[in-house]
Amino acid sequence: MNPDRIFDAFPAPSYRGTQREALTDIRDAFADGNDVVLVRAPTGSGKSLLARAIAGCARTPDDAAPSDATGAYYTTPQVSQLDDVAEDDLLDDLKIIRGKRNYSCILPGETDTPVDRAPCAREKGYDCSVKHRCPYFSDRAIASNREIAAMTLAYFMRTAGSEVFRKRDCVVIDEAHGLAEWAEMYAAIDLNPRTVPIWDDLNVPDLESAGVDRAVEYADRLGNRCRREKDELLARQELDPHEAAERDRLQELIGELDWFVEDYRDSESATTWVVDQPDGGGSGITIKPMNPERYLSHTVWERGNKFALLSATILNKQAFCRQVGLDPANVALVDVGHTFPVENRPLYDVTRGKMTYEHRDETLPKIARTVVRVMQEHRGEKGIIHAHSYAIQERLADLLDDFGVGDRVRTHDKESRDAQLESWKATDGEEVFLSVKMEEALDLKGDLARWQVVCKAPFLNTNDSRVAHRLQEGQWAWYYRAALRTVIQACGRVVRAPDDYGATYLADQSLLQVFDRAETDTPDWFREQVERMTTPDLPEFDPRSASQSAAGAGAASRTRDRSRSRGRSGSGGGSASGGRSSGDSSSPGRSASGDSSGRKSDSSTGRKSPMADVWDDSV
Repeated sequence: MNPDRIFDAFPAPSYRGTQREALTDIRDAFADGNDVVLVRAPTGSGKSLLARAIAGCARTPDDAAPSDATGAYYTTPQVSQLDDVAEDDLLDDLKIIRGKRNYSCILPGETDTPVDRAPCAREKGYDCSVKHRCPYFSDRAIASNREIAAMTLAYFMRTAGSEVFRKRDCVVIDEAHGLAEWAEMYAAIDLNPRTVPIWDDLNVPDLESAGVDRAVEYADRLGNRCRREKDELLARQELDPHEAAERDRLQELIGELDWFVEDYRDSESATTWVVDQPDGGGSGITIKPMNPERYLSHTVWERGNKFALLSATILNKQAFCRQVGLDPANVALVDVGHTFPVENRPLYDVTRGKMTYEHRDETLPKIARTVVRVMQEHRGEKGIIHAHSYAIQERLADLLDDFGVGDRVRTHDKESRDAQLESWKATDGEEVFLSVKMEEALDLKGDLARWQVVCKAPFLNTNDSRVAHRLQEGQWAWYYRAALRTVIQACGRVVRAPDDYGATYLADQSLLQVFDRAETDTPDWFREQVERMTTPDLPEFDPRSASQSAAGAGAASRTRDRSRSRGRSGSGGGSASGGRSSGDSSSPGRSASGDSSGRKSDSSTGRKSPMADVWDDSV
């Protein structure tokens, strides 16, 4: 790697914000001999452009020996991030490769057949007459020979050990803050009727009570059983699409089970495994790794000589290195300054109590009233509400319906999330999107959203065995740091450029606890936001003035002009005051205009969720 090339490799015609300083710091960090450089770059710093510049420093074939690794990989866990790269003209020299199921077979008669179910995948010895034009194999060949190959983290990990995608000189991982969690998720083994083709023929014992040793023995036997079933399918001359899918799933399952057995029996492995089977014998099982250092070593760290990991929320270098199996002595942290005026990204304290399970019934109606007042404040402007869970989303939507403002609210379910999101983004006006798990990978620039509400502190689920295990070991700093990371990610959804503006309202009292407990891990630029947090002077509770009625619509254009003027002056959404306005204590009463028919929802699936198929790429 030649870090001195970093400025020549920068793809934009000019620098903006702190990009030049960031490139200087990154160059110096690699020049000092660090194998890994963590780049903590907030929203708007142009992480993709920085990533391209780093990748451009990779050794080329012209200055390498035949046995030397050359070129670079760019990878990210988020499919939407890869889509953004594909659409960026400044990054058109990154060749993107996706999993087989993302490409369609071009043979005559194969209508909408993904490549992983094409005749070449179903028939033994099939000689495809158009393989040289196959979109998947064509893209794979180009990417394998291009100086920079781009792919999802799932595809990158699946190709570990591949003869096609071998070790390269440099690996750049964008949105890398959740690398440990992604690896844990990817290495987890789910055994249930949906994931095990031969489930109905199995006698599944109670493995959670029996312990991990018994789970290893069972996994070993199950792996052998799966091999026999797979070999039987392989012996057939031709398979139908269902049988081909079963064969592929059996092969995946064998690999997962073998890894678990091998890793658990390796006395030098640092991985701890836990087993979840909440419904006991005969029911589904999840076998989960914790801190899968050996897994990451094989799938990531052995794939390159030098690494750059970029994110806005790598909050603690020592903790991050410990979780992913890196030696901090060989890792440098580069901080990139925030270029967005703090006045344009205000935080507002509208906390109304705790949203923990035991307090939720009392707190959520108060939050619903506050949301109505925020909707009143932001007439003419679109907003998003982060509900955290579908249970909270459903209850909050019902409360807003009861107040008569459901005509401004759009919801989604697991199947319709992307279709509803894209439909909402395409609308003008003041519709509010009541979302679940959209704190990351969402760009709501400009008028796409001028305000947002965070309903609940995004604590990890303590019923998850990995979370419970860590908390039993006293890892509370990790617990609060994980919540802070998600809050920071959420706060970046509605302010996407230096001249953009958007207000974030914090409704759960536990969010203040997160800021307090994770203060030492908070980046300076976000700490400044927290320190400037005020309580807004919202309008008195009046649902009729918040609904999308004829009377409300008349006021919308006036408040739209006022709000935009407020944004240009740098105060964000709502004026600050020393105390809360009154009017948040009553229980909801159904308005004449408020019924559930006003809420917009759609059962159409649209395209798959970018986050749902992060781990869904086949090689």
